[in-house]
Amino acid sequence: MYGWIWRHLPGPTPVRVVIAAVLVAAVLAACFTWVYPALAPLMPFNNTTVGE
Repeated sequence: MYGWIWRHLPGPTPVRVVIAAVLVAAVLAACFTWVYPALAPLMPFNNTTVGE
């Protein structure tokens, strides 16, 4: 998969590195903005066994 992405990025190697870094940053931003908040209610980390 990574090879396929690398071969399809335009430009010489320095430009490809910058584009790849922007793509990684965009994926991370999407995960932290939409994916992780959507999954958080489904995770058992907030279910405590100690009462107040």
